[in-house]
Amino acid sequence: MQNTQARSNIYALLSRILLQELDIEILQTIKKDENILEFLPTLRDWKELHEVDDKKLLEEYFNPDFVNLSVLHLIPYETFYTREDQMIETGGANPVTDMYSAYDFMVDFEAARSVSADHIGIEYEFMHHLTNAEITALENDDADAVKEVREVQHEFLNKHLLQWAPMYLINMKYEARTPLYYDTAEMALEFILSDNEYLTQETK
Repeated sequence: MQNTQARSNIYALLSRILLQELDIEILQTIKKDENILEFLPTLRDWKELHEVDDKKLLEEYFNPDFVNLSVLHLIPYETFYTREDQMIETGGANPVTDMYSAYDFMVDFEAARSVSADHIGIEYEFMHHLTNAEITALENDDADAVKEVREVQHEFLNKHLLQWAPMYLINMKYEARTPLYYDTAEMALEFILSDNEYLTQETK
């Protein structure tokens, strides 16, 4: 249970950072949580994080970097990487929508300000949704449900995130102008690789 809760928390954190600009609340959460900063070592040791006002950090450092990475220079959508024509599938034909629907996951496009359901932040959010379902199954001592939801997580990683996110995250790390997004790219990549190894063992 503790391991599943930790996995759920990591997916939630990565989803939030990858999906939209930070606000004061999430920035302060990151700054005050030693466990989070362990995963973001370059950011933790960056003197500006401790010396620059939070509002200035957001307006002059982090949020311009987010826009640069997610809007201007890189495209954080699965179908851009997996379709031959590099078009983003914004409609019902998007390959992730069937899995989302099957597991009662609704995308709030207005909150996410995303044009498509296969945004990297939304795909990490779906993994958070699935790990929460695993927690519920564990609490209910439902071994069959635990097994099923782990298999779904493994399938989603292999059919979707692992097919394209490494390319995006490697580019993101290379293009990042702040330690926050440099570290997030590295953490997000390492985590889905290690989580896939974990799930491969758990679903044998």
